[in-house]
Parts: sequence; C-alpha cells; structure tokens
Amino acid sequence: MERHGDIMNISETRKTAIMIDGGFYRVRARELWGNKNPKDRADELVEYCIRHIDNPREPRDLYRILYYDCPPLDKKLIHPLTAKTIDASELVGNKWVADFHSSLVDKRKVAMRMGELATGQAKYVLAANVIQDLVQKKRDVASLVERDFVIDAKQKGVDLRIGLDAASLAYGRYVNQIVLIAGDSDFVPVAKMARRHGIDFILDPLKNHVKRSLLEHVDGIESYA
Repeated sequence: MERHGDIMNISETRKTAIMIDGGFYRVRARELWGNKNPKDRADELVEYCIRHIDNPREPRDLYRILYYDCPPLDKKLIHPLTAKTIDASELVGNKWVADFHSSLVDKRKVAMRMGELATGQAKYVLAANVIQDLVQKKRDVASLVERDFVIDAKQKGVDLRIGLDAASLAYGRYVNQIVLIAGDSDFVPVAKMARRHGIDFILDPLKNHVKRSLLEHVDGIESYA
C-alpha cells in the first residue's frame, strides 16, 4: 500500500464515501491488472474499494461507492477511410462497457452516477500514435488502415456530478471522509470545497502521476495498486 499524509492514532470511525472517476478507473485497471471480462472487472472494483474501508490505521464505515461514467456510444458513424457505416453500439469495446455497467448495478452499496456523451459531436479521428508517426514521417497517408482511426466522443456531466455529490455529502454531513479514485487536476475545486467543510479528503490516483496543483489540496494519498 502507498500512503502519504497519515494521521496516527485515529479512534473515531470515519463515515467514508468512495467516489470513482469511471473512465479513469477502467483505463488504469487495464494497465495495472490486465484485461478482464466485465463481471470480473466489476468484482475487482468493489474488492479494491473495500481495501480502503479495511484500512488498519483508522476505523472506517462505508457510506457508499459512487461510480461516475457515461454509457457507451450508441450511434452509427461513417468511417472516414472505408466509408462503411459503423454501429458504435456493436463494437466490442462498447459492448464490454455496457456489460461492465450492468455488472456494477447489481453490486451492494454501489450507486451509478451516469453522465452522457456528446453524441452529436462524435466522430472518427486518427489515433494519437498514428498522428505522431505521420508527423515524424515514419508513415505516410497511403499506409493508413481502418484500425488507425478511433471514435472521439466527449463526456458531459461526469465532473459536474462528482462536484455536486461531494457538495451534497459535505453540506448534509452524510460523511466525514471522501476517497476519490481519480487522477485529474480538474478535481481541485471539489477537493477544496470538501476540505473547507471539514471533510477528510483522500486521493487514490492508482499509482498515476499526480499534478502538484491537485496534491496541494488533498489530505493524503492512499493507493493499493
């Protein structure tokens, strides 16, 4: 376990909410623990969260696991290279995400907080590594193939829901500790607001690099990755 910012000899039981940036978790979990089927990944997520609750250094009582994500894209797109019509909902990755969300819904103490995708702006774009190869002249346009393009669909409302729920938990005094599993410095206002209202705010970046701008506004780093 990696932990920074310990407070020793805590006897009061913390009422702890665990908030998860779902898109971040899915990417990092795959990097850390490899590919898994949707059910096993959902089991893993809950088991990982319980490790925070079973922290031997301070007693904690789980309020709820709040999972934030967007449903997979459900739209037909024209592939820019092949001109084929692609049903995004039938893509393997999107079907996996849908099944993963379904598995989480059945879990005790897990609440789904779903944003939405900007479907009207969804489009195919060149993958970042392909663009780099083109710029560095390692490849040319004539070498492009269908798999070099990925769907770009922006999330809407996920960060907002995290902020609103954190504020509600703080103002209502439902919890006195929040563990946020995320790695984005966009959550600085959330951390600052929670701490101003007496919440012990712990960040779990899953061993990802944490920007100083976020690190300055949390009460500790705690990771079991």
